[in-house]
Amino acid sequence: MMPPFDATPPLRATTALRLRQLQRLDPAATQSRLLARLLRRAAGTRFGRAHGFAGIGGVADYQARVPIRRYEDFWRDWWQPAYPVLVDVSWPGRVPYFALSSGTTSGTTKYIPVTAPMMRGNRRAALDVLAWHLHHHPQSRIFGGSSFMLGGSTALERVASGVRQGDLSGIAAVGVPAPLRPWSFPPPRLALIPDWDRKLDALVEATPASAIRILSGTPSWLLVLLERLAARHGMPPLPALELLVHGGVPWAPYQDRLRPFLPPGCATREVYAASEGFGALADRGNGEGMRLTLDAGVFWEFVPVEELGLAAPTRHWVATIETGIDYAVLVTSCAGLWSYVLGDTVRFVDRSPPRLLVTGRTSYSLSAFGEHLDGEEIEAALLGVARARGLTIADYTVGPVFLGALGAHRWLVEPDAPADPALADHLARAVDAALIAANEDYAAHRRGGQMAPPEMVLLPPGAFAAWMRAQGKLGGQHKVPRVLADPERFAAAEAALRRTSQGDLSRAESAL
Repeated sequence: MMPPFDATPPLRATTALRLRQLQRLDPAATQSRLLARLLRRAAGTRFGRAHGFAGIGGVADYQARVPIRRYEDFWRDWWQPAYPVLVDVSWPGRVPYFALSSGTTSGTTKYIPVTAPMMRGNRRAALDVLAWHLHHHPQSRIFGGSSFMLGGSTALERVASGVRQGDLSGIAAVGVPAPLRPWSFPPPRLALIPDWDRKLDALVEATPASAIRILSGTPSWLLVLLERLAARHGMPPLPALELLVHGGVPWAPYQDRLRPFLPPGCATREVYAASEGFGALADRGNGEGMRLTLDAGVFWEFVPVEELGLAAPTRHWVATIETGIDYAVLVTSCAGLWSYVLGDTVRFVDRSPPRLLVTGRTSYSLSAFGEHLDGEEIEAALLGVARARGLTIADYTVGPVFLGALGAHRWLVEPDAPADPALADHLARAVDAALIAANEDYAAHRRGGQMAPPEMVLLPPGAFAAWMRAQGKLGGQHKVPRVLADPERFAAAEAALRRTSQGDLSRAESAL
């Protein structure tokens, strides 16, 4: 069903004003004023009183008084004792929503506070995405049709009076202004379906293919959707599509796979968004960096990655950042997060305005397809399964591969003694089951059919040592990388290790 009219002309007028505002923003002044507002708003909260917010005079003073914290610190010391009713704890008033996010060391789920000001900030950043698209494509008619946001179930669980929790996409759906809903897809009856495979089938049946102008989501999910739509509607499956907005996992592994499904002229635009805040968005072309959001409710800090574990790391902000350095990202927000370690690492390519590339995570993890496995979960699954079968693992690495259109994990595992290769399939199934039990995101991807079952390759003793020796990284402080999240690096490592496993050590070493 088509929307009632083409809303692009009024959108274009609105975004033109917004672009003029963005181009006038002074990064340091904007962020400094935003931090001052956040401190004033939260001065009367328990957190604000404990940290003397009322007496803080500027950025340096704030950094001196408020230490860096990880999610586990906030949860243990501030949020868990009052959860699910957080009133005047780290943000004034009652927190109305919690976004559930998987894959932390505290358990399978994080509970991230989401407030009304944060939702407004996210909507402003989303408007900026459209503004930059229209700036670069002035003839675009993106609101002449529907905007399709592919997310998880929008069903939210009521956990207390005035408090609900669930997937961030569900919270975002609640926040869509009523006048814009005729331009939004899917409708609630489809968005609420909790089972991913059933939901995909229903979406494919109901999608008004000729009406969709904007499609947004995680590349791994989008690939599955577009393949199913193509099977039903032919190529391209969404012939009127003008803009694909992507984020959540690296774009490079999916770019070539998604391109055949896009009609000629369809633009792609990357965003860097998390449950904790909307970080950045592409204002130029692919690979040119994403523009940091300066006035969307988040004050940003950046710590050089190598200093993150220090007692007093250097804390930069937009006034002091440098290009070419990998920084860990800290978030201070209108949802009650204060110098919170987000877990991502970024590298700036420009300072004014600040533009960044997302370079990885602060701890090793695997999320090539949106599965969000952290290092502890990966190690616990493999070693637990091996222990139950009487195996000792000498070394291993795991990385992403593509099996046709589906992503999968391939484990390269070296037991400390020769093992029957037939055991590999049993181990793979057991590791898969352990990760499904431990991590909700991984479970959703596997049960939803977006990821194929993992594969396991058992290598002979000495394979990893030969591989590390060939790189000049044997012994000392060098360690076998447990995760090779980049598909190309993993493929090269696998090829060398397979040659090693066949006994041709010299050939493997010369290839490296």
